[in-house]
Parts: sequence; C-alpha cells; structure tokens
Amino acid sequence: MAPPRGQIRPARYLLAFVVILLGIYSLVFFTGDRKPTPELGIDLQGGTRVTLTARTPNGKPPSDESLKQARQIIEQRVNGLGVSGSEVTIDGTNLVITVPGKDGEQAKRLGQTAELNLRQVKQAVPVSATQGVPGQGGQGQGVPGQGVPGQGGQGQGVPGQGVPGQGGQGGASQQGNGAGGSGQDGPANTAPQAAVQQAQDQQQDSGQQGDSGQQQAPGQSGEEATRAERIEQAKQLRQSENPAIQRQALMALDCSAPDPLRGNADPNKPLVTCGQDGNTKYILEPVLIPGTQIADANSAPPGQQKPQWTVNLNFKQQGSQTWADFTSQNVGQQVGFVLDNQVVSAPSINTAIVGGNTQIEGDFTQEEADNLANTLKYGSLPLAFDQSTAETVSPTLGIVSLEAALLAGGIGLILVAAYCLVYYRLLGVLTILSLVLSGAVVYGVLVLFGRWIGFTLDLPGMAGFIIAIGITADSFIVFFERLKDEIREGRTFRSAVPRSWARARRTILSADTVSFLAAGVLYLLAVGQVKGFAFTLGMSTVLDLIVVFLVTHPLVALASRNKFLSRPGLSGLGAVQRMGERARKQRQGNQQQSASGGTPKEA
Repeated sequence: MAPPRGQIRPARYLLAFVVILLGIYSLVFFTGDRKPTPELGIDLQGGTRVTLTARTPNGKPPSDESLKQARQIIEQRVNGLGVSGSEVTIDGTNLVITVPGKDGEQAKRLGQTAELNLRQVKQAVPVSATQGVPGQGGQGQGVPGQGVPGQGGQGQGVPGQGVPGQGGQGGASQQGNGAGGSGQDGPANTAPQAAVQQAQDQQQDSGQQGDSGQQQAPGQSGEEATRAERIEQAKQLRQSENPAIQRQALMALDCSAPDPLRGNADPNKPLVTCGQDGNTKYILEPVLIPGTQIADANSAPPGQQKPQWTVNLNFKQQGSQTWADFTSQNVGQQVGFVLDNQVVSAPSINTAIVGGNTQIEGDFTQEEADNLANTLKYGSLPLAFDQSTAETVSPTLGIVSLEAALLAGGIGLILVAAYCLVYYRLLGVLTILSLVLSGAVVYGVLVLFGRWIGFTLDLPGMAGFIIAIGITADSFIVFFERLKDEIREGRTFRSAVPRSWARARRTILSADTVSFLAAGVLYLLAVGQVKGFAFTLGMSTVLDLIVVFLVTHPLVALASRNKFLSRPGLSGLGAVQRMGERARKQRQGNQQQSASGGTPKEA
C-alpha cells in the first residue's frame, strides 16, 4: 500500500543509506591495500620539494609558453611514475615539484631535460682507453682491453671496443656493447692544434667554473656571455664534421665534467659525447629519429624468452618508416638512444625491424627500465633545467599541522553540536547523528579517492571539510526552521514534516548547487593547493545532499510519528506548538464568526 500523498517510508531511505555506507567501507577494507587511511599531502606527512631553474643557450628568460609546456610534460611524467599527490607549479622562471612521502628520489629525476634523439653510433670507446693524449710518431702502446692510437702502429684491442690506430684496425665488436670502429688512416697531426687546445680549455673551463648551466639573474651579462661562448666552442669541437677533430674531441672529452651542450646540441650535426654511466665515449652521427616520433614505450618484466627487464618501444608512422629503412641497411650496427646528450642505451641491431615495434634489451633493473620507458614515452622538455634546490620537508611539521587542523575541526563540530542541542533538543540530536554519518561517508570516499585517483589530503583540503560542516548544518537549519513555520501556522508535528520538507528541499538544493558551482569554478581556475580546498568543498557538498535526503529527513519523519519522541518537551517544539494552538483557535473563532455573520477579528 502506498503512503499518503506527501508521506514517505523512512525505513526504505535509511536502508538505502546503510547499503551505500556498507558498500563504501567494503571497498575500503577489501580492495587496494585494505588500509582505512587517506593519502596525505606534503604539508601533512612531509616529503620533498625540488626547484628546477630553466636555462636557455643565450641566457634570456624562457617564454611563458615553453614553461607551461614543460610543466605539462613533467606532470605527465609524475603520473607515469605513479607518484601520487605530486604537484608541479610555475614560479617565475622556475618549476617547483612537490612530492609527499618517500618518493623524493624520483622527484629529483623528473626534471631531466630529456632531449631525446636516436643517433647511429659511429664509434664507441671506453673512457679508460682515452686517458692519455694520442702519441705522435711512435708505436701504439697496448693497454688491457684496448689499443691506444699511435702513428703507424697497430691498435691492440680485445673484443668489445676498437680504438682507432693510425693505419691500423680497431678491435672487434662485442654483442650488446659498443661497436668496434675502423681506425682512420692518416697522421694524428692532421687535426688542427688550435682545436686540441680549445677542447682542453673548454673542459678546464667547465670544471673550474662548476657550471651547471643555471640561468643567472638579470644583469649578469658577463657570465651569460661566457656560457654562450662555451656552448659555441663545444659545438665547433664536438659537433665538427671533420673526423680528425672528432677523434681529438673524443680524447679530450671529460665525462665527469658538466656538459655545456646539454640541451643545446645541433641535431643535424655529429656529436661526440659520453654514456650515461660515464664509462664510454661515443662519436655519433646526426639525429636519425627525433624523440617526438616515439608513440609509446613501456617496460616488460623478465620472462621465459627474455630473462632480463626490457623496454618495448613503438614509433609513429614517419618514425616507423625511417626505422625500418635504417635497420634493414644497418644490421649489426649500434644505434644510440641519446638523452640530454648522454647515451642511455646503445643496442645492436640484430635484424630488420618493420612495423615500428622495437624491443630494447640490456642489463636493466626494474627501476631503470621503468625510468627509461617513461622518459621515452613522455617525450622531450622544451627547455633545459638545472636542479637549484632539493629540500626535504620534515614530517614533524606535517604532524603538528595535522593535529592543529583536527583540533580546529573538532572545536567547530563541538560548537555546532552544542548550539543544536540547546536550540533544537531532539532535532539537535538528529543533527549530530546526521553529521557523524556524513563524516563517515566523507572519510570513506576520501580513502577511496586517494587509492583510485591519487587524491591527497592537505591543509587546504582540511579547511574545505571544516567549512563543509557549516554547509551541512545549514541544510538542517533550513529544514527545521521551515518545520517550525508550519507548526506556527497550527499544524501538528506529524503533518508539518512533509509540507516543510517539500518547501525546504528546494532551498537546500539551490544553496548546495550554488556552493558546488563555486567550488567547481575555483577548482578549474585555481592552481596549487587551492585545488585541494575546492575539491573537498565540492565533494562534501554533494555528500551533504545524500545525508539530508536519505538520513535527516527520514529520521525527522520517524520522530514525528512516535508519541514519545514527538512530545513538546523533548522535541524542542513546545513553544512553537503553543503558538500554533493559538493560531488554530484564532482561525476557528474567525470561521465561526464569519459563519454567524460577524466581523472576524484580526489575528
């Protein structure tokens, strides 16, 4: 049998709420890590804050468009590495990365320039074989594992790498390592002596200055000019098309010194550079395929066919065609994946690769494979960055902040509860119960959001929840005050509930809609931690509607139908009920006088 018009069946609404609450906490305790703890932001649990300073070859400030693009790419890298709760903001010419918890080491690697290109390896030489300057007019002296070039001598080497001798041959290529290169005939003194001196001066300047490429403040034009000169000098030597100058640059290159060409190399010219591990030097051909032609990359764990971690790579259409043509013509040759002018991997081509799907094999750990795959996947930054600062935020400060936020929220909740008890009595108890249930729903949803979308609770988010207490209490007050108005007009507690709810819910929906829209606009326009405030405020507003519709209204309806709970002294409605009695008697008297022909009295 359906209830009378305007009446509801409170048990059904309360049962629906119980089902929702059980569903939320079932997901909390039986999915993910099964821990009922939300993810906390850097200001509540501590973490790492990394500041990256942008630099340009000419020393001028970078454009806003380049900074915004760099921030977007770094955010993608954050998501790809699975670092939840991280934040990337622009501060002048800096990018500031904040990472909560213990993911600080990953954050320090997120800002690598990642100017990624594929270049054919022309020659690869171990650093140990280039410690001395090339001999002149003598026999090359063999060292363990490599031949040192001498005039008219035979380069002595072992399988693995070949060092060019004068009139001799390099060592044979070893599978998976650097390719052996043929020695170049001709005397060593064909390289201009000025080029040799410039190479040595360039390395000494880099070491003495300790230059990391960091952009200087405005007004330091002398330092900027010196940096620009070092970059240009390095290009002339290490990107020369003269084989003799390339060999001399290879010998003079110091892999332990800062690289002025990082992020500044010309992709259309050869490049003399180092491996990322600092153990090998390379002479590379011009860029074969730019990193922008990489469509996707992911790491693959060891299996039956591949006993080590590998990186799967997929090229876009143009890059796939170039890669197919190159691998078909260069089986057995090496190709270098060059990241920030450093060779991160130089695999040998075992067979022609058609279709764009490529697998990079090497002695990777899981972390190395993941980092390489994400770097390849998310592409190059439009700017070169230097790590200015990397500071650790103490978790002690976070604990103090969390305790202060909880104290503020607790005080606010107690004040609201005390006011409701004094002013509304039984309805105040229902208000407190509704607030507790609302808090339970909010907490469970917060835990799930932290687990599913990486949402982290920070101090602005806590402020959003505290303000939401007032929004939820306002919904109750609108309902209760409308209920009092109906009773003042002479209706009973039971008959006033459905009429007051029909009118109050429109006001509640309108108010919550405005609050939600304001929170949504703030979330879209705000940056940084203000987004956390807007998110929690909007989420609490939506959950407030669930509690008011499924809990508060049904509980008030149940109380109005119970003789004990609806007693004036307990419900807190005694004064308004007496006013309603007087209003009802006044209307009855007016009706009687009107029926007898008298003039009704003013109420």
